[in-house]
Amino acid sequence: MEEKDFAAHLTATMTGSALTMLLGVGHRTGLLAAAARGPATSAGLAERAGLEERYVREWLGAMVTGGIFTYDGREYTFPPEHAKFLLGETASNLMPSLLTLSAFTGILPELERAFAEGGGVPRSAYGPYLETLGAKTGDSWKHIYREHLVDGFFGAVPGLRDRLTAGARVLDLGCGTGNAIAVAARAFPASRFTGLDINAGVIEQAREHRLPNAEFAVGDAAELTADPPYDLITAFDAVHDQDRPDVVLRRIHGALAPDGLFFMVDTNFSSHLEKNVGNPLAALTYSISLMYCTTTSLAEGGAALGAVWGTEKASEMLADAGFRHVEVLESPRPQNCIYACRP
Repeated sequence: MEEKDFAAHLTATMTGSALTMLLGVGHRTGLLAAAARGPATSAGLAERAGLEERYVREWLGAMVTGGIFTYDGREYTFPPEHAKFLLGETASNLMPSLLTLSAFTGILPELERAFAEGGGVPRSAYGPYLETLGAKTGDSWKHIYREHLVDGFFGAVPGLRDRLTAGARVLDLGCGTGNAIAVAARAFPASRFTGLDINAGVIEQAREHRLPNAEFAVGDAAELTADPPYDLITAFDAVHDQDRPDVVLRRIHGALAPDGLFFMVDTNFSSHLEKNVGNPLAALTYSISLMYCTTTSLAEGGAALGAVWGTEKASEMLADAGFRHVEVLESPRPQNCIYACRP
């Protein structure tokens, strides 16, 4: 990259960071929701949102020149084709991810300390920053599950939906607030679902789903046992965050019925950096991995696989855990792939 091109690249990077912060402001102040109701002047939008016009006008300047809003010389417009990526209860809404990313900046001093001294930033340290910025880490996946779990994810494995329809014993590892189970339990009432997570707080929230064919428990996946064994064990974007992923994978293998399936959804990258160059999602994923996945694992003395552990490393670890048949399948999202693993 030539010098002038690199300078432009850095400027674009700084612009993206600044717009990320201001989009969060627009979310929390209600400006984005107010603007989605239709074109308005800066004064009109300020009145609509109950805010000070001078602040709104400067914010709108960033939104227009940043390509998020349009401006005709009088009124500002938030195009619907843009709004769908920042508002609404859909998988297209990137706001939950944007807010989470902004919240990670709060732990940077601790992360920099870990660079020099070792160790990591514990998961508990993130809570205050996530709460302050209105970020809920489960929101992105909640909408993804609702729109894509049954047909997109489960539908990628031939026969899986039929087995769930007939009735299966299912465990979801790292279930969080239970959003995947909530969708699956309603779609497959003949199956029985159990959610397991080490975080007691999210399990308490998961129990609020109150589903007749689902239960939730606090527990460490590295200590998993099953009697009787499970027909299906799922893990959504969770295995790379485990402190002892090798142990967890062996436990999963041991907890499956002989004809069972381990259904693992994880990031869709190579284990080799040079093969990720040019992937438009790679830099963001490496960054998130450093600011959360890697450091939270190191805080517990874990393996710190990181979010970009890659398909090669994942396949190797699955084989070491005893899975003889592993298929890597496309998922409904380019940043994820599906591992269909059989004993």
